[in-house]
Amino acid sequence: MTITRMTITVAVPDAAMLDRLSAIGHDVVLEVWTTDDPPLDHPVDLVVLPYSLSAATLPAFAHSPVSVIQSQTLGFDAVEQLLPAGLTYCNAVGVHEGPTAELAVALILENQRGLDVIARAQPSGSWQRDWYPGLLGRSVLIVGVGGVGDAVAARLEPFGVALSRVARTAREDRRGVIHSLRDLPTLLGKADIVVLGIPLNPETAGMVDAAFLGQMKAGALLVNVSRGAIVDTAAIMASVASGAIRVALDVVEPEPLPPDHPLWTLPGVIITPHLGGQVSSMASRIDPLVRLQISRLQSGLSPLNIVVDTRTSS
Repeated sequence: MTITRMTITVAVPDAAMLDRLSAIGHDVVLEVWTTDDPPLDHPVDLVVLPYSLSAATLPAFAHSPVSVIQSQTLGFDAVEQLLPAGLTYCNAVGVHEGPTAELAVALILENQRGLDVIARAQPSGSWQRDWYPGLLGRSVLIVGVGGVGDAVAARLEPFGVALSRVARTAREDRRGVIHSLRDLPTLLGKADIVVLGIPLNPETAGMVDAAFLGQMKAGALLVNVSRGAIVDTAAIMASVASGAIRVALDVVEPEPLPPDHPLWTLPGVIITPHLGGQVSSMASRIDPLVRLQISRLQSGLSPLNIVVDTRTSS
């Protein structure tokens, strides 16, 4: 039996992706378009957004002839509030979890082995040998068991850590027990390292405040690879300045962090500029996802990874 596939139009954000997808088939019309270009004047079945495009640009799609928007990012904070009616928004599940987990482990090792201190000593030729806590045998608490949290857990297990995990509700999975958020006060007091891998939403915004930090073990390391607004910046500055904790942040609030912000130079803080998913191998994961979305749309199926759907909104 012959399956009829619809011809669809797909807008991609740059010529590089256009070239990579060019062999996809004659029944797919590809074009380059971004929100910086003039508004679309013809129907487009799928728009792939530029990487790291702010959700603040989504209102520009109001009354546009677009059906599905595919993000190249995993997070989708503010999309529900900003996505115009009549659109479907999909995130990039499976694209960034692994690289983000890599960075989380790198930040942990940088702190636990003093690599940041050693790097700063290198230009002066200082043969600086000190004792650092290391990672072997340390207690690690991961807050969030979604894609990023699970990827972090998978990469930390071979290091011989004592791993604990927390989610909204208690349950078990293939890695063992998952504690509920109610257990956080007890678990925070036992963890040498706390990794944040949760999405930003009204429930988690400002979750890591002075009370949260005050429950952490003295000298513990807090690693944030999720969203900056989950953490109260003033609270972590106060806690680090007092020597209570150390922090390693790939995301901050505000972002980007102003050059004169005191967080940059506060001892006990390591900052990377939101590099979680920014690796050169990204195309090898985003392109197959886009191809799969195209195939599903051509077959009359719903796209994968729908996080906000306003097609039925009035």
